[in-house]
Amino acid sequence: MAASKKPSRQQVYTLVVQIGRKEGDGLPEGATGAGLVVFASGIDEAEAVRETVAVLKQADTAPLDVTGYGTLDERLAEGHEIGEDERGLMQRALDENAVIVAQMEPFYGTHPEADAD
Repeated sequence: MAASKKPSRQQVYTLVVQIGRKEGDGLPEGATGAGLVVFASGIDEAEAVRETVAVLKQADTAPLDVTGYGTLDERLAEGHEIGEDERGLMQRALDENAVIVAQMEPFYGTHPEADAD
């Protein structure tokens, strides 16, 4: 008897990750860190966050903070406009069970968190 493949419970979550500086991180000279928009697959958002942090650490970056923005359906329900390029990256993250960095914005100067002492 052939086992039927169970439908995947994976979903893709949109995350924004702030990273700090670390030797070998590949950020531009003078940057104090960066913000990343990430699409990550997971059974739930917590798993997507854990996978994202693990992948970013393996890539020699220093993740500091992760903010979740939900699944495609949750974002659409909140009125977010999501273009075809973004949808394509989300589908790729789902198909490949992957963490995909869709955008990276370097930070220059001081971080508000650093000034909070």
